[in-house]
Amino acid sequence: MSIEIANESGAEVDSDAIQSVARHALDEMGVNPLAELSVLLVDAEYMAELNHRWMDGDGPTDVLAFPMDESSVDHGPGEATGGEPSLLGDIVLCPEVAAKQAAAAGHSAADELALLTVHGVLHLLGYDHAEPDEEREMFGLQGRLLSSWRGAGKS
Repeated sequence: MSIEIANESGAEVDSDAIQSVARHALDEMGVNPLAELSVLLVDAEYMAELNHRWMDGDGPTDVLAFPMDESSVDHGPGEATGGEPSLLGDIVLCPEVAAKQAAAAGHSAADELALLTVHGVLHLLGYDHAEPDEEREMFGLQGRLLSSWRGAGKS
């Protein structure tokens, strides 16, 4: 699995931890090992631009996910996944917004970036939280993936 990380945010971040939690989430979710993921870290100004352009949002947000190819999900041993690499999509993170949210939540910015990375991966895989039942499912899965990543000593 190829996970490319580009930090254009100007903030100091642990790219290895972001890559590790993304790989863990993708592995746990049965994503084709030939899939490719891009993670881009940007400053608040650029994130606000992206949020406005793609989501009609105001101001910077914490994470945006842009899915590319849903065929990367491996739905079990009976399903052929093919041998062609596929682009899963892009996750865009804003460390500045993440740091503010981390302070409000009482944990580290690194923990918040790990959470947002998993959140972005789940969005790329088709999960959403617009409805209460979808939110329970997605946030429950997000919590389990983060716990298993931390429990494996990968944080």
